Amino acid sequence: MYKIKEAHAAGLNIKQFVIEAPRIARKHQPGQFVILRLREEGERIPLTIKGSDPEAGTITIVAQGVGKTTKLLNCLEAGDSILDIVGPLGHPSEIANFGTAAILAGSVGTAMALPTAKALKAAGNHVVFIEGARSKEMVVFEDEVREASTEPYIMTDDGSYGEHGLVTKKLNELLESGRKIDFVLAVGPVPMMRAVAQVTAPKGIKTMVSLNSIMVDGTGMCGGCRVLLGNQSKFACVDGPEFDASIVNFEVLMQRNAMYRGQECESLKQFEEHKDEELKALRNSIAAKEKESAQLHAEIEAARGGKVAR
Repeated sequence: MYKIKEAHAAGLNIKQFVIEAPRIARKHQPGQFVILRLREEGERIPLTIKGSDPEAGTITIVAQGVGKTTKLLNCLEAGDSILDIVGPLGHPSEIANFGTAAILAGSVGTAMALPTAKALKAAGNHVVFIEGARSKEMVVFEDEVREASTEPYIMTDDGSYGEHGLVTKKLNELLESGRKIDFVLAVGPVPMMRAVAQVTAPKGIKTMVSLNSIMVDGTGMCGGCRVLLGNQSKFACVDGPEFDASIVNFEVLMQRNAMYRGQECESLKQFEEHKDEELKALRNSIAAKEKESAQLHAEIEAARGGKVAR
């Protein structure tokens, strides 16, 4: 069981959780993620680690409620528990003093990019952070973006906050003004990451993207997170999640991500119709697991003390 210490809304359909996970907190590095499961019969979902506190033994994750499991997760509050969390998984972000590093993040992708932005700034880079969102309501973690970067920009599709336009508009403006950018990291929706790659590849700018492909086991055994780099297949869970944007086949990635769209929509529809029952059943199953775990712990302690537990 992994106890939720804090839970609060971070934006429209976006929620941040601080969770007790001391072993993960000690080993976490920027760019890595966890895979969690809410109940035994539930799906496993990957979520990037936004931050960790080894002394407190906690990690911070952020979830956008778009499907059944993320919406159910976002119903939980402080005091609730998560059944399984595995991690940290994946290769850490490449951190070096590149010179000027540009981070482009779309909405909830901002949470994923923040640890890397902080590490790049600490490594001596001039960090340009361009956060994009559809509207003002979707802008998240603005204060942290400003703290983690040297030169922050906020872009909204509808112009309701910050500057009007996509993140690539600002990137193009900077490059066309003669700014030298040595490294780019893009994190967010696949079309956005593809658009960034189309800007930087012709200019030979080293660009990495964090791929959000479908994952199941997180060990490279299931093959669900296969991505195509040129003519070579890689697994996002063990070879990534960050890859060279110039060789990622984004069309194949989008096709694979849409493989179960019909089933996902049907599952979400059923969840919305029975949300209260789903949440109650989840909390009951977790309570039963916690009781079972406490009983097992008591039996182990009794055995260690030379007593027979009954």
